[in-house]
Amino acid sequence: MGIYIRPVQNGFAGEVTRINICARLSIDEIAAIEQGMDDYAVLTFPDQPLTDQQQVAFTANFGVMEITLAGQMAKPEERRFQQLELGDISNYARGATNKLRERADKHRMYALANRLWHSDASFRAVGAGYTLLHARIVPSKGADTQFADMRAAYDALSTAEKQEVEDLVCEHSIVFSRQQIGFTDYNPGFEEHLKPVPHKLVLTHPKTRRKSLYLSSHIGGIAGWPVPEARAFLRDLMEHATQPQFVYAHKWNVGDLVMWDNHTVMHRATRFDDLKEVRDLRRTSLKGVRPEVRQQPSVIASAA
Repeated sequence: MGIYIRPVQNGFAGEVTRINICARLSIDEIAAIEQGMDDYAVLTFPDQPLTDQQQVAFTANFGVMEITLAGQMAKPEERRFQQLELGDISNYARGATNKLRERADKHRMYALANRLWHSDASFRAVGAGYTLLHARIVPSKGADTQFADMRAAYDALSTAEKQEVEDLVCEHSIVFSRQQIGFTDYNPGFEEHLKPVPHKLVLTHPKTRRKSLYLSSHIGGIAGWPVPEARAFLRDLMEHATQPQFVYAHKWNVGDLVMWDNHTVMHRATRFDDLKEVRDLRRTSLKGVRPEVRQQPSVIASAA
């Protein structure tokens, strides 16, 4: 019996069952998951008790893995995981597994920007393709992850609006998203990682040919536009793209793995009592394909 995918809220996320992703996958299973990603853009895998090594092995089935920026910028003694492909999405204090971050902790301040709508690593010249997040400990309430379907948001634009956004190029930087919450305390020596990079606002999936908006809180401007005009326009576009009919909210259970395509959805974490309760998730992600910003968009979800 092959894997089964059923649509969930708003139809752009799918729940995957009849598969054990802790074990080595067959070629047919990998192909079925890839097809599911093309169809849904977000896939959830309930009750998968992955180890760190199993999560890395599962992720590697679908492309070239990324090294996290937070891991690169952290000192070795501050990392929970020395394997830089494995991201620490928790509220533990740096280098600890039994102490939560304090309210004014620098790393807590940085991570609070994950509550803004964003696409992973869009601040790089090659943004993330697929991201995979696995739940180890979840709090008693809150801490959902919300996803917004950028294909449906594009489809809902008027003809005139589609023409306006078609060839726009946006400037992405991790600095822009952190500025929105007042964070500026970066470690020295990583200035190259903070420089803005250009990405087209409209992307086209090479297999499905569906267009989507490539929005993110990492965007700070539009090439050729005055900054105030660009940010006002982007704010309106963000409000349009995150209307309830375009959003799926995943309520985490321990053992859930959620996999999504950063070129067709945005996401954000929701608030919880992170000063009292633990939220411990592990993230892996794949490199995307470098877009050509001077021509018609031709970006794919991931490097397969």
